[in-house]
Amino acid sequence: MNSMSQKYGLFAERAGQLQQRGMRRKEALMLVAAKTAVPIEGEWLEAFWCEDCQETKWYHVRKHESTYSLSLAPTELWQQATGVINPHRNPSVGEFTFRNSRLVGGNNIKDFWVIN
Repeated sequence: MNSMSQKYGLFAERAGQLQQRGMRRKEALMLVAAKTAVPIEGEWLEAFWCEDCQETKWYHVRKHESTYSLSLAPTELWQQATGVINPHRNPSVGEFTFRNSRLVGGNNIKDFWVIN
């Protein structure tokens, strides 16, 4: 598998998200109360090229010591990722808006025409 993106870190904003990862309830509640968002160590979202289906797929990557486990990224994890645009776009968003939202820097003017 070949990586097609950077690693997008995950964060928790509810105690239950930390409890699912093995933290005790009291500790999770205190941590979430002290911080708005808690970074989740060793987990991120990353896009990989699938040779079999010839397309890019997003995976939830977990690192445990020296091993990695990958699973297709579930929808709820997109809300916990930092700096990533959900590839499952809203169908009410037009193609122009979607394309321009993904541009880095916003200096692309190829879609605009000057009429004299």
